[in-house]
Amino acid sequence: MIVVDDDPELRALLRRFLSGHGFETRAVDGGAALDRELSRNPADAVVLDLMMSGEDGLAICRRLRAAGDMTPIIMLTARGDPIDRIIGLESGADDYLPKPFEPRELVARLAAVLRRTRGQGSFPTDDIVTVGSLQINFSTRTVMRGGAAIKLSGREFALLAALVRSRGRPLSRAQLIDRALGRDAEVTDRAVDVQVARLRRAIGDRADDPELIKTIWGVGYVLVADGA
Repeated sequence: MIVVDDDPELRALLRRFLSGHGFETRAVDGGAALDRELSRNPADAVVLDLMMSGEDGLAICRRLRAAGDMTPIIMLTARGDPIDRIIGLESGADDYLPKPFEPRELVARLAAVLRRTRGQGSFPTDDIVTVGSLQINFSTRTVMRGGAAIKLSGREFALLAALVRSRGRPLSRAQLIDRALGRDAEVTDRAVDVQVARLRRAIGDRADDPELIKTIWGVGYVLVADGA
């Protein structure tokens, strides 16, 4: 676990608290230090402050995702506007926690993100599912399309897994929150739409005429059974 925050007091507090709850935790003061830590030893998750001097959390998150780093990210911010949460999720964050927050909630969010990214209970570990031109390997948590690997964040993979499990049957936004994003996730319907849009882009499904993930107006979304 790596905590990234330019406030030394909060950084030290979170490190002590998370370490006390069983997380092996490192703490750094910005993007450059995070890069050094990740190059030395990958992390199970990153707790990333949005408002930092220099390179802010959004820029760091976008840069990591563009480089193919899918380490789960929980973004912390003093901003309370829902649009900021959407921007954070669009940038590739797996969850979002506004300040001030109860530290125990951060522990719960981290546990939920790790459960999702480790795929507990989603599918048998040897399951390989083909839908249209997509091949999803639930053992390695990899996705291929046309022989090319597709990089998905933990949240995107969980969303795809939920749709695959129910392929041919529509899922409401509430069901997607429950099955893919976690019952304890503070997620709006709009944020679900953002995540679906990101997943579509990642798997090459056209937004204006998707082949795989269809919108069912007034209901939610469905992964078509035959990929056609």
